Amino acid sequence: MVHTSGSLVSVGALVGDQARASMLLQLMDGRAYTATELARVAGVTPQTASSHLRRLVEGDLLVAVAQGRHRYHRLASHEVADMLEGILRVADRTPSCTAEASRSMPALRQARSCYRHLAGVHAVAITDRLLQAGHLVPHQAHWQVSVEGAAFLQELGQPLAELLRLPVTVKPARYCRGCLDCTERRPHLAGLVGEAMLDSFVKNDWLRRVEGRRELRLTPLGREALWTRFGLAT
Repeated sequence: MVHTSGSLVSVGALVGDQARASMLLQLMDGRAYTATELARVAGVTPQTASSHLRRLVEGDLLVAVAQGRHRYHRLASHEVADMLEGILRVADRTPSCTAEASRSMPALRQARSCYRHLAGVHAVAITDRLLQAGHLVPHQAHWQVSVEGAAFLQELGQPLAELLRLPVTVKPARYCRGCLDCTERRPHLAGLVGEAMLDSFVKNDWLRRVEGRRELRLTPLGREALWTRFGLAT
């Protein structure tokens, strides 16, 4: 694929607007939102939000899905989420950006959604344990789930169990890979396996979503699970 400076400028212009950036960051939780909900997040009118969302859809950063009377918007792909996460990592290096903001928001740093998988302190610690135990094995641009790892992960919840019992039909990097955490600067688990892990933790009530935010809250059950399953004290 041939990339041009024009395509970079085009994407940069879409992401570089304050209102659109606020919407994109909200959509990093992996959920879909209406124009009205995203307008509230960005602090603009619904009409202005609709204009911004139309540009993001036309730029292939978002997709819009009609459901009944409502029209929902979500990130177009995990590649878009990876791009945004990469921008956040670069922004971390400037004095006024995310790293300092993360220190003022300890809950967000502890556990949050990074598109559809788990990010933050707990995600990195869990990933470390999985790598140390040989349950995950780094391999070029992706990670492999070992036989022992598949057995271990299947015990963590239904979404993981269902995924790991099926044959792999996607590219290896889409199935299981590391994603450099923008606050911890170390990898957490991403790909379909990472998404299934977050789904499992939420279904088990180990983590709870916070309405309208990327923050995830660790429950008492979750604290117990981190200790008994991974040997992690919180």
